[in-house]
Amino acid sequence: MAKAPTSLTPKSEGDVSDFLEKVRGLPPVAKDGNRGKLIFAMDATMSRQPSWDRALSIQAEMFAETARIGGLDVQLVYFRGFNECRASKWVSNPTALAKLMTTVDCRGGNTQIGRALSHIKKELRTTKVNAVIYVGDAMEENIDVLCRAAGEIGMQGTPIFTFQEGNDANAERAFREIAKLTRGAYFKLNESSAHMLRELLSAVAVYAAGGRTALENRAKTKGGSSNLLLQQLK
Repeated sequence: MAKAPTSLTPKSEGDVSDFLEKVRGLPPVAKDGNRGKLIFAMDATMSRQPSWDRALSIQAEMFAETARIGGLDVQLVYFRGFNECRASKWVSNPTALAKLMTTVDCRGGNTQIGRALSHIKKELRTTKVNAVIYVGDAMEENIDVLCRAAGEIGMQGTPIFTFQEGNDANAERAFREIAKLTRGAYFKLNESSAHMLRELLSAVAVYAAGGRTALENRAKTKGGSSNLLLQQLK
């Protein structure tokens, strides 16, 4: 028998509402005919292997959502193992990104969020990045250093949307501050959050591709659980 979809609890509905309200309050994305750009940054240390596998299917849906409103270029940034932090080329279709992600296996090691932020700052010197998504479950670095880098990114007008898995208190504090300093938003995931993560990541991707207007249009056309989430944008 097929498992029924997990319904949103009152608490999670409130969390989603707060998250999407922050997205709605972002300044419009200036469109000059160019495609939106989104950096998808992920912790690829060993504890996140199940989540990495799940992200393969989710990212394809992100592209599908944005293709109808002008498309989106995505860059994958990940860290793992001992002192390894890599960034892909910019890709414009889900197949290319899926191929990149399937070549990556999670490996044990400490977090390298600082290096990921440094890469984002480097990208911003040459191109406009409309939004950054970061997904992780831990933080083992100096929070003041991370916040300084996040503040510099925020000054460039690029919001970072942080998604936390697990209950690490240090990670929560850092992720909240990074989101705050860049005018992004923070969201905490739990074991039953796969459907919420899909909806929320798609919402951020749509924002990166077309701004608030695109988010409003998406809310009008989506039904079911998607409509339940996106009706907060009206």
